[in-house]
Parts: sequence; C-alpha cells; structure tokens
Amino acid sequence: MKRILSNTLYALLGILLLASCKQQEPKADVETVTDRTAADILGNPDFRAISYGGYRQTSRDIQPTLEELKEDLLIMEAMDIHLLRTYNVHFAQAGNILKAIKELKQEDPSFEMYVMLGAWIDCKNAWTSEPDHTGEDADRNTKEVNTAVELAKTYPDIVKIIAIGNEAMVHWAWSYWVEPGVILKYVNYVQDLKKKGELPADLWVTSSDNFASWGGGDASYHKEDLEALAKAVDFVSAHTYPFHDTHYTPEYWHNAIADGDSLTAAEQAEISMTSAIDYARMQYESVKDYLDSIGVQKPVHIGETGWASYTTELYGDEGSRATDEYKQALYHEYIRAWTDAEGISCFYFEAFDEPWKDAQNPGGSENHFGLLTVDGKAKYALWDLVDQGAFEGLTRNGNTIEKTFEGHVDSLMITVLKPLVLNK
Repeated sequence: MKRILSNTLYALLGILLLASCKQQEPKADVETVTDRTAADILGNPDFRAISYGGYRQTSRDIQPTLEELKEDLLIMEAMDIHLLRTYNVHFAQAGNILKAIKELKQEDPSFEMYVMLGAWIDCKNAWTSEPDHTGEDADRNTKEVNTAVELAKTYPDIVKIIAIGNEAMVHWAWSYWVEPGVILKYVNYVQDLKKKGELPADLWVTSSDNFASWGGGDASYHKEDLEALAKAVDFVSAHTYPFHDTHYTPEYWHNAIADGDSLTAAEQAEISMTSAIDYARMQYESVKDYLDSIGVQKPVHIGETGWASYTTELYGDEGSRATDEYKQALYHEYIRAWTDAEGISCFYFEAFDEPWKDAQNPGGSENHFGLLTVDGKAKYALWDLVDQGAFEGLTRNGNTIEKTFEGHVDSLMITVLKPLVLNK
C-alpha cells in the first residue's frame, strides 16, 4: 500500500535521521557550569525545555514534596531536559522546585537544570462571574511578581527567565485576561530592577501567551501597548496549539487527509500530524511577521505546545479523533525536530499528567498532556528511552519507569483513531 507523505514530513524525517546519527556519537564529559545565561540556553538544542508542574493529586492543595520534585527532576534530566517552565509562585511548589534543583546540584555538580519562572497575572474580579478586563487585581499581581523577583534573587544560578503572565492577554481566557498595558507595567518593573543592579543584568524577561495575543492573530490585539510590550521584553514566548484547533478550526486537520479510506490509521495519523506541524509553524511565523511589521527584532520561542494522549470529549472518538499516544508521539517527535533544527526553544507541554487540571472529569484532555502518566509510566513518545535504559534506577510514586500498554505496540495501535474527512 502506497503511503502518502508530504514534503514537510520527508524533510522532518531527514532532520530526525541526522539527529539520530548525532546521538550515536559518544557524549563528552559534562562540565560543571555556573555562568550560563538565558542567551546561552534559549534556542540551544542541547537545552531542551518542558513545562512542569509536578502535581500528582486532584487538587493543588496537596503540594508535591521536595523528594517527589527531586524524583521528577531526575526523570526529566534522563529525558535530556535542562530548562523548565513554571506557571506561578503563589504555591510552595515553585520555590521548592528551585530548592530541589539547588540540592541536586550540590549532590552532583554535573546536574544542570534552569527555570523560566512564571508570575501569574489576573484581571480585576478574576475567576468570578463578572471579571473586569479593564482593570487588574493589583494587590495579588504585585505580590506575585515581587515573589518571583525574590526567588530570582535567591537562585540566580537557576532562574534565568521571568515570564509575566500565562495566556493573560488572550481573550478566550475569559476568567482572567488583562490588557497588554498591565503586562507591560510589570515587565518594565522587572527590567528596571535589572538596570538598578537588583537583579542580574542577563536575566531575561518575557510574557508567555497565545500566538494571537502576540500579534499573530486578529487585528483587535494590535494595540499601542502591545507594540511597547514587544519592545520591552527580551524575547517573545508564543503558544501554539494545533491540538485544540482540531476542534475549533478543524479544516486544517480533516482536509489534510488525501485518501483516508485507503490508508491505515497510522498512515493517516502521520499525514495529519505533519499538517499539525505545518499549522504550528504558520502560527509561529505569524508572530514573527507582526513583530517585523512594527520594527521589532526579538527572538521568538515557543512557550507552550503539546498534544493530549487521551480524552472522552471534544478531541476523542466522538469529536476530532485527535487523541492517542501514537499521535502524541508523532507531534512530540516532529515539533522537536523542527524547533531543534531552527534554533527555537520549545517548552513542550508537558512532562507529567496532572489530574488536578480537570479534577471533576478524569477523561478531560487537560489531564492527559504529559509524556509520562501520574504513576510514572512512559507513554509511547518515550518508549525508546526506556529501551535505552535512560530511566534505570529512577522511580515515580514508588514505580519504576516502564512503558504504557506493557510495551505492546499492537495494543497501542488499536487505540489509534482515524481523523474523519469533512464533507464526505
């Protein structure tokens, strides 16, 4: 049976082949490094990035312990991850991650892990039935940013980036979004602290937000304060989610299938996931085009992107049929190949499943974006690392790191869903 592959996929496979050849070379001895900067790390494929929470329960009221965080850090190091993204500092989790990294570095000077520390930003009356997007929760936001600043001062060898806000400007974040002027105020505040010598001059500052709110989407976002923000940050951290758009703007997803009836589910998935990468690239380029249009020359990195492996809802067998571990593995493989080759940092979402995200609905897709399950099973994207012994001696929740589906490919492939062709 002839397989239909796009030119983009052939190019990606070529990149992957080269990367595979490089991985077979002996790895040089790791040196103890204490003076790397954000400029050294971002865009460097030797410092792959990931989003990390570490929450193992259905509520964030139960914080991960220091030892649990260390378990996770060692697992992520085995995945060749050296840059983490966190989301807020109003829980103990963020500070404890930094403490855990420091202790692991003391135990092993070759351990190298850095952090993009997130400061959460809310509008006035956020998370109520009547959020006020014309204002902000100044008390809470100020405390959040100042806490992030203090952590950056305490751990200057680990915190290399502060991100002001997470999807805080995009209008579909209905419960809490703010105008770009709010983000700009806090970015300028942190930049001023750098100028005064109260923070390291090479600490980078950004805001991590949807591609549209970084100017790559609707013109309603193109405001004077957004232009000022683009000039104020050290780099742009843009999010792209082809996964969600398999439901919300599904044409790209369904129409990528050229001859769906004659293909296996795996063959069809490869075409669809190649289209997903093309879609992510389009959104990334739209941000760069906007920045060019306002005369801003700044690095653009991907602050968040990922693919869920399971759901019972919009993206499952009754919806866009996007979720399974095979498609997740393809997306992870292809997005890493593209961003590594282009010198783009990609904070892949995310390291581990986190059941608190949709606690009332275990089948919700937000619970299943991890490359590992809560109990530490490696999803298909990481099976090769299990085979290579990368996780030998490591555990999560008392479990050794083993493959999902007990390593049976046939069992996994049964779960692969064929995306449907529209208008057929």
